[in-house]
Amino acid sequence: MKSRADEMHRIMDFKHNIRNVSVIAHAGHGKSTLTNYLAVAAEDVWRADTHQDDAEHGVTMKFTGIPLCYEMSNDFLKNYRGERQGNRYLVELIDIPWDMDFSSEVPANRIADGALVVVDCVEGVSVQTKTALRQALDQKIRPVLTINKMDRFFLQLKLDGEDAYQRCSMVIESANAILATYDDPSSTCLGDVRVYPEKGTVAFSAGLHGWAFTLTNFAKMFASEFGVDEATMMERLWGENFFDPKTQKWTNHHTGSPSCRRGFVQFCYEPIKQIIRDCTEGKAGLWPMLGKLGVTMKSEEKDSTGMTLMKLVMQSWLPASTALLEMMIFQLPSPADAQKYRVENLYEGPLHAKYAKAIRNCDPHGPLMFYVSRMIPAASDKGRFFALGRILSGTVSIGMKVRIMDPDYVPGCEKKKENVLVKTIWIGNKQETVEDMPCGNILTVYSKDQFITKNAIFTDTKEVDAQPIRAMKRTILSKILCCFR
Repeated sequence: MKSRADEMHRIMDFKHNIRNVSVIAHAGHGKSTLTNYLAVAAEDVWRADTHQDDAEHGVTMKFTGIPLCYEMSNDFLKNYRGERQGNRYLVELIDIPWDMDFSSEVPANRIADGALVVVDCVEGVSVQTKTALRQALDQKIRPVLTINKMDRFFLQLKLDGEDAYQRCSMVIESANAILATYDDPSSTCLGDVRVYPEKGTVAFSAGLHGWAFTLTNFAKMFASEFGVDEATMMERLWGENFFDPKTQKWTNHHTGSPSCRRGFVQFCYEPIKQIIRDCTEGKAGLWPMLGKLGVTMKSEEKDSTGMTLMKLVMQSWLPASTALLEMMIFQLPSPADAQKYRVENLYEGPLHAKYAKAIRNCDPHGPLMFYVSRMIPAASDKGRFFALGRILSGTVSIGMKVRIMDPDYVPGCEKKKENVLVKTIWIGNKQETVEDMPCGNILTVYSKDQFITKNAIFTDTKEVDAQPIRAMKRTILSKILCCFR
């Protein structure tokens, strides 16, 4: 029987089926809760707050990285147009602390290609999230957005559909204002990085109760009813699109009729509101409605009541992991795609050199370029550290002799490099050992740690002309704000 590490190692060879995703949010907006549901969906017993400091404070204070494997169905992938190798995907989640006091963790953002931005639907986009978005775009990281804590609209604020739509719209506009400001108009590699619900780059989630949706969920339900394809239906579910069930007509403005409502309100918000109300109030109409939606519940689950029943029903109908995975797989790039345009931000040397070409092509047979993002303290051996980072080109293997270069290394300067032996290669924080690992993946390496302060580059000892990864620009905005406070 194959072990978890063997199964993961097999997928790591499929660079088009890998997503390296950082999770960006202000403290308390619910990113660790959402990532825990992603881990559960991968049948991985893991919590985002695995560090003792995280558990004590209730927020992520230390960098956390975890690889998660998913087997996606053919139906889930039927509309996927990118290159892929089979139905198994590896999502490397990078849970990074973005609170004011933890900005030293930012270099971990360098190893991601995409970002899942989590924003509280009531509090909106915070100053720190804006800073994180700027840093992500500086590194050519493509974002997707989830508007979290949507349950507050239904249970706490009891908003009607139009008010809820306007609040969500304000969050999206606020995020897009930042994305448009920091987007580089001279660069065509990323294209439009703004997020749009009708394009599938925005999700609506309730991390506390484990449910989420994109407009894709409801477009699939109603597209055939209106005789349109899913893409057209998604466009009707956002923006100035209104439907009147009495006339059975769509318009681009409110007609003034009491039965005329916005598409999002009519077909997304109100069905959720109805089910939540029926669950919490114990109404008999719940089960016929769930039958129409194709939601099946276990007999013991049907005996639940109130908030417990609501949580079980919503997780069965709109599981958070499905919506978030849809965005990450469909909308965020693989290492094979991302490194084509990120190489100019990564490699310090000439872009025509073989090292830059290997990074651009994510070539597992090219010269080794392994970027160490952070040194992780060893739990079992105090005073020792492990190097966590990403392989940009080549393949690293146990027993391989590598050259370590500091970020400020200059070719020909022997004081800034050391040769060491790779002793162990681990996957994730469970310390599962593999013999080798190709480019595009995030891993932990155990070797001599006295030569690395925080960031470094590993390359082949014979590659004497290799230059380091470009130093990352650090922001001091967070520290300035703390000082003023």
